[in-house]
Amino acid sequence: MLAVDTGVVEEWLSEFKTLPEASISSYATNLKDKSALISSLYKVIQEPQSELLEPVCHQLFEFYRSGEEQLLRFTLQFLPELIWCYLAVSASRDLQSSGCIEALLLGVYNLEIVDKEGHSKVLSFTIPSLSKPSVYHEPSSIGSMALTEGALSQHGLSRVVYSGPHPQREMLTAQNRFEVLTFLLLCYNAALSYMPAVSLQSLCQICSRICVCGYPRQQVRKYKGVNCRIPVSSEFMVQMLTGIYYAFYNGEWDLARKAMDDILYRAQLELYPEPLLVANAIKASLPKGAMKSSKEGTRCIQVEITPTSSRISRNAVTSMSIRGHRWKRHEQPENGNDATELGNFVIPEISVTSVAGERTGNGEKSRALAENDVQHLQGVQETATDPRTDSKGMPEIRRQKSVRKMMEDGINSSGRVQF
Repeated sequence: MLAVDTGVVEEWLSEFKTLPEASISSYATNLKDKSALISSLYKVIQEPQSELLEPVCHQLFEFYRSGEEQLLRFTLQFLPELIWCYLAVSASRDLQSSGCIEALLLGVYNLEIVDKEGHSKVLSFTIPSLSKPSVYHEPSSIGSMALTEGALSQHGLSRVVYSGPHPQREMLTAQNRFEVLTFLLLCYNAALSYMPAVSLQSLCQICSRICVCGYPRQQVRKYKGVNCRIPVSSEFMVQMLTGIYYAFYNGEWDLARKAMDDILYRAQLELYPEPLLVANAIKASLPKGAMKSSKEGTRCIQVEITPTSSRISRNAVTSMSIRGHRWKRHEQPENGNDATELGNFVIPEISVTSVAGERTGNGEKSRALAENDVQHLQGVQETATDPRTDSKGMPEIRRQKSVRKMMEDGINSSGRVQF
């Protein structure tokens, strides 16, 4: 490390110690713009034998527990590089060089698993439902979903996954190492939108290094330094993919693509189903070609926006269409009455059936009934064409009288008249 970088770091260490509490907020706001300081701190972390590593880790921990949001995010941006340095030193069995880094990681972990009152945190994650639109999918693009009883019972229900409470750790061991590191990477991913470009670059580079060290692909990537394999867990790789997916659309397309290919390569070797599923899903959702000018800054994910206009077809069966159909059925008799007012008489259908009993000889009674029907119909027609019937209700009343007379004649006959 150059003397200039050493001087910048030493000035930063002494400045915060003499800073009054009233100036901490303004100091934290301006700290993220000091690119020379951030670059020098990365160089200190990358040299485990540096004398400034221990005071730097102590200062970063003081930032994190100060309660100032800007200082907390300033420490979080170095988290990927700190994780890589700890894993690299652990793989080389040189645990003495990673003591201060391990203490910093444990301090951040123990602060994050409890709330301000000291109680254990329980994190909750709501899994989105495919039947409801989100920023990632549209139900109409999935296709027709069968409306079964099970699907209807699950409609509108949200599944919540809980994480925690997490136990406090006093030291990192081979058993709890990736449990702690996975949780720390989860905290880093929660603040991804506040991370600078240099932190996203560091994330992509360390993910690629962790996955290929000790494997034949390390020679292809030309990574030097650590040549032994670094064990990883499935959950840790999923958290790495979460950060890489964000880096794709925020100015680091090339590095993110290389890191995702290396994670997919390692997941295939380890036969981890979760990283394989997530990596292939990300790969399938990426655009066909690489983005041009990937350094322009933040990019958005193209999604389908639900239109505001109604998509209901005119022929769709709705409650309004059913009501309209009922109204049409009720309006039909009224239209028939209007037709009689205009002089168009509708002849009712009359069916004559004979009852069990003595048969009529030579059809005498049936002829008598037919003659009576003709007389009644003629009387009704005369009533309908009578010009003196000016009121609207008169044709209906006279038609009822003629029907009543027809019923009386039917009762007197041996047959039965049905309407």
